[in-house]
Amino acid sequence: MNIIPIHQETPLSLIRQSIIEEYLSDVQTYPWIVTFSGGKDSTLVAHLVFEALLELPPSLRRRQVHFVSNDTLVESPLVVQHMRGTLEKILRAAEIYKLPVNGEVTTPKLSETFWTLLIGKGYPSPNRSMRWCTDRLKIEPTSGFIKNKVSESGAAIIILGVRKDESATRKASIESHQNIENSNLTPHSSLANAFVYRPIVDLSTDDVWEFLASHNPPWGGTHDSLIKLYREAAGGECPIVLSQDEAPGCGTNSSRFGCWTCTVVNKDKSLQGFVDVGKTEYQPLIEFRDWLVEIRNLPEYRQVERRNGTVTIKQGKHIPGPFTVEARQMILQRLLDVQTAYGNELITQEEIELIKQIWAQDLIQTYTRKNA
Repeated sequence: MNIIPIHQETPLSLIRQSIIEEYLSDVQTYPWIVTFSGGKDSTLVAHLVFEALLELPPSLRRRQVHFVSNDTLVESPLVVQHMRGTLEKILRAAEIYKLPVNGEVTTPKLSETFWTLLIGKGYPSPNRSMRWCTDRLKIEPTSGFIKNKVSESGAAIIILGVRKDESATRKASIESHQNIENSNLTPHSSLANAFVYRPIVDLSTDDVWEFLASHNPPWGGTHDSLIKLYREAAGGECPIVLSQDEAPGCGTNSSRFGCWTCTVVNKDKSLQGFVDVGKTEYQPLIEFRDWLVEIRNLPEYRQVERRNGTVTIKQGKHIPGPFTVEARQMILQRLLDVQTAYGNELITQEEIELIKQIWAQDLIQTYTRKNA
């Protein structure tokens, strides 16, 4: 691979210098939290931050850097495999180079996983008007990690790989947040004492790809697997989401690297892209996801009452409750059949056990209400 030196003055070299200066700024007691989804933008930020640390002498590497990724446990399989594999390489190399770097993959609580809520409690498949998944699977796990670091150090700085060039919505969101005077930092909209640094905010998509294609990652290897991932999926990424302000970037047709179970989008273009290039093992997952969309509003699969026993009427129209226990049992059995056909775990035994406990509790409550 032809490696183009970054030492000449280019937009990327200026960004890396800005990262170094920001790292050495007066607030070195506050840790950095680099959000890493494994997509192109977060990979570029991880690359530049890692290189910046390597350029500094050990005596100046006083600020702790945490790489945090999020796994909803229903991520697109190839994407989560790539994310976890790359994060392992980053952390292994950081240990070899003795960099002040560690990392963590956040996941939802057992009681808040996609399957616990959908199959256990009967939540209807998410759609644009009822997107219960983003907060529980993405926002809460990563926000919890950040809050812990803020509690330990008094404040924390989140490094985001977001760019104005991603979409008009993203540009408007970025421009709605004003930097602190004479600073590159912006107060986070919902996390107290957390500040946001967006080093690649003004780069174009072409800038990102040109750099990744011509520079090997400082943790070793190449970015070829990332490039291949995008080429095969023909998709964009669903980045780390930290607040409801950023939630529209998840579950939209312009952000296609998301959960394989996502019923918010009309079609899972990334997973279909993998099937189209010969990875047919993902076809059962696509069919299951499409089936979840089909059964969502069928009245025979939904309870009349909500989980608290009330009946909801809005504007003269009945709003159905969760999936019936019988429908949830049917969904679980079909998921287990898909898991067998796919050949890899899609739902854990711990989730199944909790789901069955929830079913038992729901049946007891229903019986009690009817016989009260």
